[in-house]
Amino acid sequence: MTSTDRPSTDVSQLTLPASTRPDPAQVPGLRWGVLGAGWIAGQMVHALERSELGSTEQQVVAVGSRDLGRAQAFVAEHCGAHARDHGPVRAHGSYEELVTDERVDAVYVATPHSEHLEHARMAVRAGKHVLVEKAFTADAAQARELVAAIREAGVFGMEAMWSRFLPHYDVIRQALAAGLLGEVVTVLADHGQRLWPGGPRRLSDPALAGGALLDLGIYPLSFAAMVLGEIEAVAATGALTDEGVDARAAMSVRGPSGAVGALSCDMSARTPTTATVIGTEARLELDADFYTPTTVRLLDSDDTVLDELPGDPAEKHRGLRHEACEVALRVHAGETESPLMPLDESVALMEVIDSALAQIHP
Repeated sequence: MTSTDRPSTDVSQLTLPASTRPDPAQVPGLRWGVLGAGWIAGQMVHALERSELGSTEQQVVAVGSRDLGRAQAFVAEHCGAHARDHGPVRAHGSYEELVTDERVDAVYVATPHSEHLEHARMAVRAGKHVLVEKAFTADAAQARELVAAIREAGVFGMEAMWSRFLPHYDVIRQALAAGLLGEVVTVLADHGQRLWPGGPRRLSDPALAGGALLDLGIYPLSFAAMVLGEIEAVAATGALTDEGVDARAAMSVRGPSGAVGALSCDMSARTPTTATVIGTEARLELDADFYTPTTVRLLDSDDTVLDELPGDPAEKHRGLRHEACEVALRVHAGETESPLMPLDESVALMEVIDSALAQIHP
């Protein structure tokens, strides 16, 4: 059947499905150790605490840094609510002490990309489950090595691509599975923030696996992979900083069905940071920032809004608790991977990034 022969679908009555993601308050808890004492670690700790924005049974019981004073300062600044609810939060002056802490069930690895392999491998060898910040590792070879270590240890492991576990991403997956858009043909997504120059050193330092792709581009790439099923091919162009890391990148990707994606990232400027999934019958639009708890809109081919799922700006990084709850759900079920962010997909995404970076670097 050709595209002109394909029967049209009456989309006028289409509505978005309700999210099926579990309430974090109803997910059994794990005892978490936080490896690293930077900004994202603080956001995760606050996301897991009980507050007026929603409770969680997840417990932060320990924090590790290479500097004991920094770990102690982090605990004092960020962990008061956990201490009130669950007892004293330990500060460790080494990562080795953190991963061997008998109170810790799971380790959240929140160090720079360049350190993910070493630190996550240290945790799994100590028998701890791991949630590893995105991007999973610095490159695909490291990703394969880490996955092998996780599977050899028989523990749970997952990339901390928190968007995959947010309610609005669940709605998108359901809409695609139900064929609400017809045949998906194109994905558009961008992510730009002014983080360079003058931002965190890790983003501009080649030794720390700096650059826009690993820090920002992973979001549109992961979104496109979820929508397309996988990314079979990537063509990339971009520009480098004077230190040799990618300041920005534009990527054209293709999925197994022939659907394509136009993706970009930039760490030198703020961009719309929206996403669109286009089908033959309808499309989904995600407002900024598309990877956070934002508004999703279903439109027909005449640009009529058929349904809308409002976002919740108050959630913002509180949404990080959903990925921790996914770990807890799977661990309590005796599983070692999440079907929403399987380890092999994290490896495949690192392979796409490797290919894109090879095309950008002269």
